[in-house]
Amino acid sequence: MGNTVLIIVGVILIAGTLGFLLAKLLEKNNASQIVSNAKKEAANIVKEAKSEGESIKKDKILQAKEKFIELKSEHEKVILSRDKKINDAEKRTRDKESQVSSELAKNKKLNKEVEAKIKDYDDRLEYLDKRQSDIDKLHASKVQQLEVISGLSADDAKEQLVESLKDQAKSDAMAFIQNAMEEAKLTAEQDAKKVIINTIQRIGTEEAVENCVSVFNLESDDVKGRIIGREGRNIRAIEAATGVEIIVDDTPEAIILSCFDSVRREVARLSLHKLVTDGRIHPARIEEVVKKTTKQIEQEIVEVGKRTVIDLGIHGLHPELIKAVGRMKYRSSYGQNLLQHSREVAKLCATMAAELGINPKLAKRAGLLHDIGKVPETESEMPHALLGMEWAEKYGEKPDVCNAIGAHHDEIEMKTLLAPIVQVCDAISGARPGARRQVLDSYIQRLKDLEDIAFGFAGVKKAYAIQAGRELRVIVESEKVNDEKASALSFEISQKIQTDMTYPGQVKITVIRETRAVNIAK
Repeated sequence: MGNTVLIIVGVILIAGTLGFLLAKLLEKNNASQIVSNAKKEAANIVKEAKSEGESIKKDKILQAKEKFIELKSEHEKVILSRDKKINDAEKRTRDKESQVSSELAKNKKLNKEVEAKIKDYDDRLEYLDKRQSDIDKLHASKVQQLEVISGLSADDAKEQLVESLKDQAKSDAMAFIQNAMEEAKLTAEQDAKKVIINTIQRIGTEEAVENCVSVFNLESDDVKGRIIGREGRNIRAIEAATGVEIIVDDTPEAIILSCFDSVRREVARLSLHKLVTDGRIHPARIEEVVKKTTKQIEQEIVEVGKRTVIDLGIHGLHPELIKAVGRMKYRSSYGQNLLQHSREVAKLCATMAAELGINPKLAKRAGLLHDIGKVPETESEMPHALLGMEWAEKYGEKPDVCNAIGAHHDEIEMKTLLAPIVQVCDAISGARPGARRQVLDSYIQRLKDLEDIAFGFAGVKKAYAIQAGRELRVIVESEKVNDEKASALSFEISQKIQTDMTYPGQVKITVIRETRAVNIAK
């Protein structure tokens, strides 16, 4: 049993050894085969690489040839362009040379002509000099002959001639003076009347009275005695406290307050209203009420100024200038309220400045402040435009605004565009029909004169003065006036109005020519 096992084990070992040896032999055969295969593949790869290298080499050679051909063509183009430029430059040079040669030839010809003319002028000058000397000699001989004939020297004859001319001039001057004196005597009375009438018209008595007087209405005439007081002490106290003259006359249920200062007049009116309403009228009470009313008016002046500035959209105005704007409410100019006038001028200035491309806010500011010199707290002899400019400079306004204020009456030179704008808008506001008072009869007469001027031309059928005399509408007869004549008629009427009439602003003349064709269908 033991031997059998050993035999089996030995057989197994022998079999394992034989298997190992067989495996090694198989591996060796496989390795040699793999090596042979690898050599074949390497040879194939080398062969393929050589063929690819040859093809790449051929491609590169072709590309190099193409690039060379391309560069050669570009080089030839550059050379051709350079040759062309050189040829052009040579052509221009030849042209310039030919032009210069022709100019030189012309200049030579001109020089010859100029030399010939100069020589001709010199000959003429020499001839003229000879002629002048001959004439001088002839003149001297003639003068000598005249002196011998007349027995007078040239200086004596000249003196006699001057004396005779002096006598004639004196006689002519005396005759002219005599005629002027006679004409002056004839026209002196007429001119004097004209001056007096113009002066009376410019005084404006009706406006002055209305602007310096206020009427205080009373419930009954019994109150007049209480206002006067015992021996007139109350009325004297009121006049002393307010600076207003109180006129008590036979006017029923009314007394008159007279003062050129509208603020003081308003203080007196309100104080009287409080005293009469309260019933206690005596000197101590009068002084107390006047003081309270004065403070009230001052506060109202400031409030009016603030409201005006806010309404117009003006910012950064100094408090003193705001106060001056408020005082304008109690001042009138030619019957026109000064505050309303200044507000209107401010709006006009803003509109005009916007149309002209100028700062409208600055123009509105200058328009509002242009008349602040008319409301000084103390009297001043300085013109109101210069006084207003001084205030504006004092309270920090811009130089453009200050110049516009000072120059709106041409008292200083206008340095900015704001100045003529303010001046024009001030004239527009003042000249607007209805803005300032004028006598009704003269106003109506002016409108009639406008229409009468139109009726003085041939072919005018109707004439109407409209828009307060700012426009004259003329209707003509179509049979007598054609279109061309209508245009000429408008111009002739405008020239006639300019020469014969005095009027504020402008007058627009509109000539209307209408034709009608009427038929009746039956």
